Amino acid sequence: MYIEVIVQNKKEAMEAEALGVDRLELVSQIDKDGLTPSVDTVKSVLESVSIPVQVMIRPRDYSFCYSCAEERLILEQIKQMIEVGGSNFVFGALNKNGTINERLVEEVISISNEISFTFHRAFDYVSSIEEAYKTLVPYKSFVKRILTSGGEVDCIKGKNYLRQLVELSQINNGPIIMPGSGLTENNIQEIHHVVGAREYHFGKSVRVGQSYFNGFNKKVIQNIKMYGEEPKQCML
Repeated sequence: MYIEVIVQNKKEAMEAEALGVDRLELVSQIDKDGLTPSVDTVKSVLESVSIPVQVMIRPRDYSFCYSCAEERLILEQIKQMIEVGGSNFVFGALNKNGTINERLVEEVISISNEISFTFHRAFDYVSSIEEAYKTLVPYKSFVKRILTSGGEVDCIKGKNYLRQLVELSQINNGPIIMPGSGLTENNIQEIHHVVGAREYHFGKSVRVGQSYFNGFNKKVIQNIKMYGEEPKQCML
């Protein structure tokens, strides 16, 4: 099981790496569900850890339908992050009818051949998660994964839809499905048993007191990693 966690700065990034986390999602303003961090923060984190860092690109905290000015800002933010070493991003955009904004996805991809990104939980607001997934399959060389709770408020409620998406991913050899939202030490086994994903995204549940104001809970992360280990075969 591959574990990704949310971080907000260099200190948190280094702490998460030391605890054995596999990948980081770097954001600012977590109280607004995560917005684009500053270029200086991105640079400092990239220089301080060796594990992959996914940089959030989200200019505001409401809706995923962007104006022309906001689209230009998104493209500029990505270019700025590339200049300081970023190449992995977290991004998503929709049209007003609830479909994927393919035009903006293509504009993001056109910035650099080195870009890869996670299509974030804008995916949970599409009109059809199956059609949205199929829309992203042709971009799988750049859209590596989709962060989703199966179109529901959290992964518990969306676990059956997540399982369907994982199967769709396998059939189409498309972007990986990465469940996120509401995952905890107490429910990850149940969700993993049903969903069977390879990667999972954790937020405040892996923090001391389940608060973003605190550092990471070492025991919780260790337990999650233990749950994700493959059973050892008996030696004859």
